[in-house]
Formats: sequence, C-alpha cells, structure tokens
Amino acid sequence: METIQFQLKDEAIRLCDLLKAAGIAGSGGQGKHLVAEGEVTVDGQPESRKTAKIRAGQTVECRGVKLVVLAKPAQA
Repeated sequence: METIQFQLKDEAIRLCDLLKAAGIAGSGGQGKHLVAEGEVTVDGQPESRKTAKIRAGQTVECRGVKLVVLAKPAQA
C-alpha cells in the first residue's frame, strides 16, 4: 500500500476535497462517488459522510493509498 503524507492548509479539510487534493480522485465529485461507494475508510472505519471534516492525525485509506494527514505549518 502506498503511503502519502498530506499537510493541511487549514484546521480541517472535507473528505471529498482531500481525495481530490491528494490525487486519488480526479474531482470533488469523483471523491464524493468514492465515499458513496464505500471505498473510503477514516482511521480504519468505513466513512459514508462525503463532507466529513478530516483533521491532523487522522488516516484515510482509499484504493490502495493511505493518506496520513499532518497539521498545518506553524505560523512564524
């Protein structure tokens, strides 16, 4: 399984947007479809909420890719 580290730009990101930003889905709509089809887990549990807020420390898995979500960079 491929592992990708994804750094947040804000406190959280919607699940469908994360799938798009990480390159797993070609669009937000495709990301929503993946969630609706049951292909996405968050922290090892199936996730059916397309716009679930994903925060730092969580792990998302979809189509053989594991996304490790990192906190946004600290402000100087």
